[in-house]
Amino acid sequence: MMRILIFLIVFPYFLFGQTANNFLPKAAYNLQFSGLPKRWDEALPIGNGTLGALVWQKDTNLRMSLDRADLWDTRPMKGLDRPEFSYKWVAEQVEKKQYNLVQKYFDEPYEREPAPTKLPGAAIEFIGKNWGTPISSSLDIQNGEVTVKYTNKVNVRTFVHANKDIGWFRLENVDTININLIAPNDVGISQKSGGSVEGDDLSRLGYPKGKFSKTKFTKYYEQEIGNGKKYGVIIRWRKLQYNNYEGSWAIVYIRDSTKNDVLESASSVTNSYLKELKDHTNWWSDFWKKSAIHLPDSVLERQYYLDMYKFGSVARRGSPPISLQAIWTADNGKLPPWKGDFHYDLNTEMSYWPAYKSNHLNEAYSLLDHLDNNWDTYQKYTQKYFGVNGLNVPGVSTINGEPMGGWIQYALSPTTAAWLAQNYYLQWRYSKNRRFLERRCYPWIKETARFLEQILQKNKEGFLQLPISSSPEIHDNSIHAWFKTPTNYDNALIHFVFEKGAELAKELQYDRDKIRFDSIYQLLPPLEIDAKMGLLIAKDQPLKESHRHFSHLMAIHPLGLMHMNNLEEQKTIRNSLAYLDKLGTDNWTGYSFSWLGNLKARAKDGEGAAKALKIFAEAFCSVNSFHLNGDQSKKGYSKINYRPFTLEGNFAFASGIQEMLLQSQDGMIEVFPAIPESWKNVSFENLRAEGAILVSAAIENGTLDNVQFTAESSGDFYFKLPFKTWFVEQKEQEKVKLIENNVLKISLNRGATIVIKNGYE
Repeated sequence: MMRILIFLIVFPYFLFGQTANNFLPKAAYNLQFSGLPKRWDEALPIGNGTLGALVWQKDTNLRMSLDRADLWDTRPMKGLDRPEFSYKWVAEQVEKKQYNLVQKYFDEPYEREPAPTKLPGAAIEFIGKNWGTPISSSLDIQNGEVTVKYTNKVNVRTFVHANKDIGWFRLENVDTININLIAPNDVGISQKSGGSVEGDDLSRLGYPKGKFSKTKFTKYYEQEIGNGKKYGVIIRWRKLQYNNYEGSWAIVYIRDSTKNDVLESASSVTNSYLKELKDHTNWWSDFWKKSAIHLPDSVLERQYYLDMYKFGSVARRGSPPISLQAIWTADNGKLPPWKGDFHYDLNTEMSYWPAYKSNHLNEAYSLLDHLDNNWDTYQKYTQKYFGVNGLNVPGVSTINGEPMGGWIQYALSPTTAAWLAQNYYLQWRYSKNRRFLERRCYPWIKETARFLEQILQKNKEGFLQLPISSSPEIHDNSIHAWFKTPTNYDNALIHFVFEKGAELAKELQYDRDKIRFDSIYQLLPPLEIDAKMGLLIAKDQPLKESHRHFSHLMAIHPLGLMHMNNLEEQKTIRNSLAYLDKLGTDNWTGYSFSWLGNLKARAKDGEGAAKALKIFAEAFCSVNSFHLNGDQSKKGYSKINYRPFTLEGNFAFASGIQEMLLQSQDGMIEVFPAIPESWKNVSFENLRAEGAILVSAAIENGTLDNVQFTAESSGDFYFKLPFKTWFVEQKEQEKVKLIENNVLKISLNRGATIVIKNGYE
């Protein structure tokens, strides 16, 4: 029953008892240490998407490990140009059960060759003999500034400017300044390969020794790298009054003809540290104002804000997309784990999961712009390896979009572009940007479908399937990793492309395209489902052991092809997750727990989601919140206890929190769909739902009083009512219609706001 009441809609911050400051993370969530961290992967991280630095202590010096996201050795991977570089040839070897040549040609080079690879930049070390010892260090995540304090009243402050490719530092209460600029290839000369997980020795790259130069107030380092490129690192500083110094640093690519101009502009210190900090802080203030969450669990809330801080530090439009370590490449004398590359079988896609609901669509463009810029490279790869036209992407890729080899089941997977298509689709669904749909989203999905249509083959049942199919990273790199029947991983991704292709063709009134998409979709085999175990890997192939990658569950999350509002699909979802729980977590890494948090939330299991995410935060993260893959707690959550740092687990964690608070993937907005029963005080502001709707809601003392919606695009949306009775102000009555017992249809013009209030009956 609907009751109508007139009341005043006030500014949303006041409506929900919030002020602008409530959008900022609490100071208690800052990284704070007594002393300085003494490992690079426990360091204080700062960055702006292109430049990054890690602040820590090496020996007795304060060290800043400098990095640049596009600092790559892009020489081609040796051996991939051979005539056997062909999906058809690989399928033939699988049929012959002769897989050793496939491994030799296309997997071994990834381990054998040091390049192509992401590169570390350099390091700055401050020699502070008269500073005393560090008594505290902190990272203020409200604005990304690090402060280190010493016993002799020396303070060191530093930040990487939010929208300028330059880092700043300030030393207070020091008599003199002593700075060392350290080249990365001065460390590690064993000439012994450490493998892709531990990282190769940098010396294996075979670079000539870098060149150093200096003046009274500058130090400069220049290094030749692969493909005839050079990069330079420069530090400049100056003395101020009262025994203070400040300076800046930059990493730039060098062309001889522009060397001086580039370095001069990149390292300018014409402005002051404090003036630049103000501009930098304004950017971060705007970042945090996009959305906010408030949880009764401080462990989960703190991890969320630390992870969103990292997201803001690495995802910037105009910068490269998020790779495995992004702008925080390992500073241990080695190449980064897994070459710091772009893994498109999970890692990069997972890194962008939190962008959409958190209202950070602009940051998500860092991936989409990169993909569009490499379109021609992807088409050439598709023609060369698959022998057809259309669009696919190497699953393990350089920054230029070139293949790197590796376990080719995913490194050269036929469905990589299909997973990336979801990023385009989500950008459209959350923004309703028509121009983006027409010019970027739809072309990507259409060309991906065009490619898939050409390589799909009819099986004896008349369904279309791939010649060989895989499910990362099931059976690792053995011949058994290839299946002759469609895996649910590949099949779900193919379903997604043709289902969404038909949906978008209808939206754009491309009738012929829609008919084509629908006709192919009807020929796709159904997902393989066991009545008791839920989703299988492939036909008659259940997951038989604990495994880190839930690739067989793609249809549940992230693709959202199955929904809890469908009773049959609900049963499959619950059985799938119950079976996953039964297999245990022995072989999981950190991102597995983050992903499980998202899956549990989609299953409306708030207790399970919170439990999985809390295990991630407490057992699989370093003291600085970095995801270290293995179980660092030694509490038995996993038998994997190594510590290579990668970012995707952090960002999947943030996504899991958002999934607990807001869902809209089935065409209906639902608030607090998966929170634990014990959460009596929980709220969020300006989380974004599909349809370009900003949503705010708060539960106080166990009661949800109201839900606010602001439309960024004109149209209708549906809201699952969380109250028995409800009301809106009288003039908004015509905008709201009860279409089912618990579903509202709401019609808003762009920019309009409406509040649905609890009727308390």
